[in-house]
Amino acid sequence: MQVDRTGPTAEIAAVAARLVVEEGLEYATAKRLAGKQLGLSSRGLWPDNATLDAAVREHIAIFCAETQAIELQVLRREALVWLDRLADFRPHLSGAVWHGTATRHSDIHIQLFCDDPKAAEWALLDRRVDYRPGTVMGWRGEPVDVLTLRVRCEELGQWVLIHLLVHDLDDLRGALKPDGQGRKPRGDAQALRDLMTQGTEENSA
Repeated sequence: MQVDRTGPTAEIAAVAARLVVEEGLEYATAKRLAGKQLGLSSRGLWPDNATLDAAVREHIAIFCAETQAIELQVLRREALVWLDRLADFRPHLSGAVWHGTATRHSDIHIQLFCDDPKAAEWALLDRRVDYRPGTVMGWRGEPVDVLTLRVRCEELGQWVLIHLLVHDLDDLRGALKPDGQGRKPRGDAQALRDLMTQGTEENSA
């Protein structure tokens, strides 16, 4: 998708893309802050997610293509560790780490699909994993329980946040439907391994 570089919406997309890449902000937050910085607070001027996604990828290609590719692979390896650890809860990776736009500033988002909504929390307690409970908005706009972990990523030399979003098992089928851009919105451990293999092959080509 070509980024439109003219007009206030394009300005917001460019500034928001920088905030996403350099500060790890979520799209909605980045749009709001970009509009505020530019004095363009009207939601009607905000770019849609497809436009912002294109701007994010362009920003990465221009300013940090080499470092971003390395950092993405590191975050994907970290995500894979937790996908395997939480295999009993049908984990699926989503967000920037799944879609390939993550940098060292990005959080890892993993969605769990459970028969019992408390089972994942009990599993963390059993393994003495510290977490912070909370609530976020799900992909349908509904409140979803989230368990946030703070883990040390030695490859990046920093702490990384991992958000475990707890869904009902019945939500899994709908979760795999393509998004508005025709992409798979999330993937399981095998799908992530396939992406990582593709990335390694592209880098060695």
